[in-house]
Amino acid sequence: MDERRCHGHLIAVQPEDIDDLGHVNNAVYLRYIEDVARAHALRVGMPLERMRELGAVPVVRRHVITYHRAAMLGEQLWVLTEILEAGGIRAKRHNEVRRATDEVLLVEADTDWVWVDPVRERPRNCPALLLEAFGF
Repeated sequence: MDERRCHGHLIAVQPEDIDDLGHVNNAVYLRYIEDVARAHALRVGMPLERMRELGAVPVVRRHVITYHRAAMLGEQLWVLTEILEAGGIRAKRHNEVRRATDEVLLVEADTDWVWVDPVRERPRNCPALLLEAFGF
């Protein structure tokens, strides 16, 4: 598989990530997943500004999230993403959050994205340069 399709980074759970139950709030995992997608785009040379220049920006259509275990304050987490499919107006990512110490799966999510023309705000086919940057 092409390494340009995957990305991961290590984060530390911060106090503001913790909810009233003493663990990472469910909505925070969504932020982690969106952050790793953004970092992935930066790594392959496709920041949002470049995507706008090319005439297509990614917009989330749907997240399907499964929570397996909780993360706690101070824990180190691997946040991973992989683009499974890309082409036409859609792309699909699989995302995981794992505890770094033992690689236990905490959260997994599948995200459907739609490519949108930033001026017309309508779906459009993904430009070839974007697909190539991500290894398609």
